Amino acid sequence: MSMVKLTRIGRLFYAIAMAGVGFQQFFYSDFHPMILPPLHGWIHGLAFWAWVTGAALMAAGAAIIFEKKARTISLVLGGILLALFCFYYILYEFVVDPYYKYLGQWGDAEKELALSGGAFVIAGSFPVVNSTVQKKLLLTKVLEKLIPLGSIFFSITMISFGIDHFLYSKHIALLVPSWIPNAFFWTYFAAVALIGSGLGIILKIWVKPIASLLGLMIFLWFILLHIPRAIAIPFANEGNEATSALSALAFSGIAFVIAGSHTRRGRMHK
Repeated sequence: MSMVKLTRIGRLFYAIAMAGVGFQQFFYSDFHPMILPPLHGWIHGLAFWAWVTGAALMAAGAAIIFEKKARTISLVLGGILLALFCFYYILYEFVVDPYYKYLGQWGDAEKELALSGGAFVIAGSFPVVNSTVQKKLLLTKVLEKLIPLGSIFFSITMISFGIDHFLYSKHIALLVPSWIPNAFFWTYFAAVALIGSGLGIILKIWVKPIASLLGLMIFLWFILLHIPRAIAIPFANEGNEATSALSALAFSGIAFVIAGSHTRRGRMHK
């Protein structure tokens, strides 16, 4: 498969996932914890704002799929998700969550960081549009500086999830389908693969093969693990299993775009 096709497939996976999360917010009239933590008492008209952000996520997904101002929209999406992570989720964990010392409690926050990084990776995979003719907004110029950090944000989450596989191996092994033998072996294998992939991408070591294999591994999880669970209990905890499937699809897509967009000189397209 050519790198161009791999990049397009990755964009499609990410876009579908973000649009799916947006649809969920419409369906449940609430923010998913992957977007905002469950402290919503201060938000007046919660359902309305959940619908607005849900519509924005679906529009962003459509823009990426149809390549309509996709670079700019991806930059803005990445900036918003990063701002929520830095200025809301981190404060929530340290101030509100009494269990913030446990790495597992940071799962949704880390997903948001990865999705933010993914948006910057997606933005970097699109060419710059007539920057000499169209004056860029200051915000766009600032956000473009974050494109090289997108793969790092994503990799930090992958490394953290790999560590989780070691810390919570008994719980994660239960997620392995019963028809697959040696659940603990696959749990530890996934841990090493996630940590190794994250480090490889950050350190720019064999980025194309590593990111390609990471994307394939997560996509297999999407098919073999997440889809069956989402079908079995689609509405439990406001569709949490469906969201897990969507996030896996997004992470697979991000990894594919990193692989497809990586240049010979070892740098992402800007």
